[in-house]
Amino acid sequence: MKDKYLTVTALTKYLKKKLELDPHLENVWLRGEISNFKLHSRGHMYLTLKDDQARIQAIMFAGDNRNLPFMPENGMNVLVQGQVSLFERYGQYQLYIKEMQPDGIGALYLAFEQLKDKLDKKGYFNSIHKKEIPSHPKHIAIITSPTGAAVRDILTTLKRRYPIVETTIIPVLVQGKNATPSIVRGIELANEMDIFDTIILGRGGGSIEDLWGFNEEQVAEAIYHSTIPIISAVGHETDTTISDFVADLRAPTPTGAAEVAVPSELELKQRISQQRQILTRYIQNKLAEENRHLNRLQVSYAFKYPAHLIRQKEQQLDTSIERLERIIKTLSNQKKERLQTLNKRILLQKPGQKLIDAKKQLQTSNEALQTEMKRILEKNHKDLFSTLDKLSLLNPLEVMKRGFSITYNQDNKIIKSIGQTEVDEDIQVYLEDGVLDCRVKNKKEGRK
Repeated sequence: MKDKYLTVTALTKYLKKKLELDPHLENVWLRGEISNFKLHSRGHMYLTLKDDQARIQAIMFAGDNRNLPFMPENGMNVLVQGQVSLFERYGQYQLYIKEMQPDGIGALYLAFEQLKDKLDKKGYFNSIHKKEIPSHPKHIAIITSPTGAAVRDILTTLKRRYPIVETTIIPVLVQGKNATPSIVRGIELANEMDIFDTIILGRGGGSIEDLWGFNEEQVAEAIYHSTIPIISAVGHETDTTISDFVADLRAPTPTGAAEVAVPSELELKQRISQQRQILTRYIQNKLAEENRHLNRLQVSYAFKYPAHLIRQKEQQLDTSIERLERIIKTLSNQKKERLQTLNKRILLQKPGQKLIDAKKQLQTSNEALQTEMKRILEKNHKDLFSTLDKLSLLNPLEVMKRGFSITYNQDNKIIKSIGQTEVDEDIQVYLEDGVLDCRVKNKKEGRK
């Protein structure tokens, strides 16, 4: 009887082996909605796939989801491929997912939107981080495929618009799985060389898969941390990539990038010609004004008769000197008269006698002050000694000299009443010349 019974472990292993050997369960394709999604700290994804009538537990290990271009979310409909097996510890069957893609929306488009939202929250698209594109660049780095049509369009446009600018092509892969590290290295190399003031990053048009290298987070990081301003020119005008949002300036096409990167030589020449005309007119007007001023000076009296003008000015100088001397003499006389008047007033006031009187008054005041201070000091001295006599009478030691004593109990408190002591209690009696240690033999009320 005993051999008929299996252990739970044995039954679980049997069922697990059955499931894993079933060819229909080795490669299962499922469509379902994600719920209970959890991303473990080790990178494994735990989730439940469900439809209207059933659900199945599923797990996608980190090694399988490492290159997943999007992040699964609760409520997302997905298409998955994997193997059905049994988790022995809990005795439940579950799906081990190998591949996953969104159902009803392209995985790349979903990954694009998720990365765009992530970088936007980090502030990578904020205009305060955008660097200014130089108006007259000296050396431009062109990061693109050296064999594509985009590089030819960029070079042709730069040569036509601004032939004095230097250009350097940094060749990179712009398509395929190796495009991302190649683009990142190209941006880093341009910054390391430290000879460029502008970077044009781009390629020609293509599908979203073809342009995907410019939608990777590593490329966005490289653009954001570049110290050289970057113009993004990926695809056609309708194509939009993550690089376009992060770059300091977005151009609709590679040709457009070259146009915004440099000024037009023709426009610069026209501007220079206009400035030359404005400057020429200004100089001509200034010369004409100075000529008119010179003509006025040439026909003036000073130029025609300089000797007469000098004699006239000398005469005017003599007249001014004479007038100045008269004014000085008049002012001097006025000041002398004023000084004499003040001297007379001072003599009338007899300042010497007033000074003698003031000294006598000061001496009298000093004598009176000293007398008063002496009187006050004597009075205060008498008051002090009187106060000291009174304090001496109140001093307990003085009282004790007259035969009185002070008694303290064991708590060192003065005994004022027989109620504060008990029979046989030790007390201390302080006299004028010492202390008596006593013991109470009896207590009697009254003063006898």
